[in-house]
Amino acid sequence: MIRMNWSKLSNKHIYIFAFYGIFAFTGNAQNSFDEYKKQYPDYNELVLNDIQSYDFTIENNKLKVIQDNQYESMILTENGIQGNKESFSYSELVKLLGYDAYSLVNVGGKEKKIKVTQTNEIQSGQSSVFYDDVKQRQLLFPNLEAGAKKVYNYQVDFLDPFLLHKFIFGGGLPIKNSTLEIKTEKNINIGYKIFNDPSNSIVFSRTEKKGKWIYKWTMKDVKPVKMEGNSPGYLYVIPHINVYIKDYVVNNKKVDVLGDIDKLFAYYKGFTKNLNQTEDPTLKAITLKITENLTNDEDKIKSIFYWVKDNIKYIAFENGYEGFIPREASLICERKFGDCKDMASIITAMAKYANVKNVYIAWIGTREIPYSYEELPTPAVDNHMIAVYKKDKEFIFLDATDKETLYGIPTAFIQGKEAMYNDGETYKIIPVPVVPAEKNEVKEEVKMKIEKDKLLGSGKIEFYGYNRSRLLPRIGDATNKTRFEMIKSLVLKGNNKFNLKDYNEENIKDRDKPYQISYNFDLGNYIVKVDKEMYVNLFLDRPLEKIIIEKDRLAKFEFEHLNYVNSIYELEIPKNCTVKYVPKNYSMDNDYIKADFVYEVKNNKILLHSQLKQKKLLLDKPDFELWNKSIKELKNNYTDTLILLEK
Repeated sequence: MIRMNWSKLSNKHIYIFAFYGIFAFTGNAQNSFDEYKKQYPDYNELVLNDIQSYDFTIENNKLKVIQDNQYESMILTENGIQGNKESFSYSELVKLLGYDAYSLVNVGGKEKKIKVTQTNEIQSGQSSVFYDDVKQRQLLFPNLEAGAKKVYNYQVDFLDPFLLHKFIFGGGLPIKNSTLEIKTEKNINIGYKIFNDPSNSIVFSRTEKKGKWIYKWTMKDVKPVKMEGNSPGYLYVIPHINVYIKDYVVNNKKVDVLGDIDKLFAYYKGFTKNLNQTEDPTLKAITLKITENLTNDEDKIKSIFYWVKDNIKYIAFENGYEGFIPREASLICERKFGDCKDMASIITAMAKYANVKNVYIAWIGTREIPYSYEELPTPAVDNHMIAVYKKDKEFIFLDATDKETLYGIPTAFIQGKEAMYNDGETYKIIPVPVVPAEKNEVKEEVKMKIEKDKLLGSGKIEFYGYNRSRLLPRIGDATNKTRFEMIKSLVLKGNNKFNLKDYNEENIKDRDKPYQISYNFDLGNYIVKVDKEMYVNLFLDRPLEKIIIEKDRLAKFEFEHLNYVNSIYELEIPKNCTVKYVPKNYSMDNDYIKADFVYEVKNNKILLHSQLKQKKLLLDKPDFELWNKSIKELKNNYTDTLILLEK
């Protein structure tokens, strides 16, 4: 994925902090520690000021963007002393100019400044598959106690005015004052967009001072954000603002920056216009080899897509503009690794070698980003790149970063989003569909009989679509007992007395077929006997039963993908028994769930055919009540039990 890149530490320009002593942290002096403790009894720490200020100027006929960041918090309890670390980030495109950090402690009724001397620069976000140039400056604040303050300030230089950061009004702690300020010369025109502020709590002002416009957005007494499971991401919840530069005037000539989709595409096009202009004989030979017996374009692009998945390892190594510019396909082929941009690059290059038309590079935002191109036509709308293949009027989304997703469906984390693809000198924006539940089917057939108060059974379960691509990477190359336990967790039935005897797997390597497990089991302590009556619940699985949404939930509730669970349970009626009671059939069909439970007595067997399909990927607050009501209805029917009577 594309990530915003930060930069290495520079020790220049430390003089800039001379004004900090005058600037900010005097407004709360009259508020005593005791008052804050009384006002915030449930918190160990309070952020007094979170302030960010941009200064937009023109130097040497170019935009100059300097950002100042100022932070001050107060420790409210002894437990709060544990929070003695803070950090900030920077990169090659966002150069650190200088920083200052200190503790303020009370000595004899006066505040004493104790400078932070323990600092450490670390690489940010490193992992086995991702490297970038983002650095973190970690700060360790000394001599903290209840009533002490942590203060730090830092200044950065944005080398690319297209890549300004969003400002977040909130976090994990309560905040007294959260402010974004923009100072700009009058020949610089800015735009902005506010998200997640339905009550207009963010106060805006624009004033003029010394020939500059000063824009200010302030939010007071910001409550901490409650992070909730299955949330689509904090950008859907926290109030925030995206500021961008529309244009500026130099030598009486207007220079466009951002403000509409055309301008955003013009910026992006500069990163790809010279891509893969030179033919690579090695990659061309590979392409012709893997497509030589294929007669149509779709088979060819599918073969290319799977070859990239199997032969190019996902490793993102990004530094400066490498976070935005796809690498040459020849280099990717030679290295055998690349990031999302590189995989899009090599797929489009191989398509050209195979003479497959209409394969394009595309920009896209993953589902954690809530914006559309129309809402926010800036680089903040995207964090990912893929290839797209236009097949007649249909688009196939080719994202090779997920090795298991089959050809024909997009990766799960771009469902419902928009892609902007480069069609020569222009662009087109296309919607990415939400993959219907039927394509993600979990299909299972279980046959059972009763023997000595136990259920003995055999089953076959098949995982399609995202259910296949989600499971196989988790199982990976596990072997022996580890793999046995993983398989057991997938086929577990009834209760913790489930005993998996043996299993067999099929179609592990073939993405176009469902991953299949055949297994044998026994299950104890599941049948209930009262006198001559025998109670057996045929719902050995109960999909969605535990997904009840809390009434006070703030965030939307997101599913990774839509599911369709299609199960057939078959119970052989013991020869010494008759059927006394069979549960009634049940159907549900609303905006969220379609369910059909059908019982049948046939050929000395009782069958339950259970079909459950989800319809909505993202639930909002108005959905919660009916969703919970639907789940309760399902649970009531899950508990309805078959009764056998001994003769």
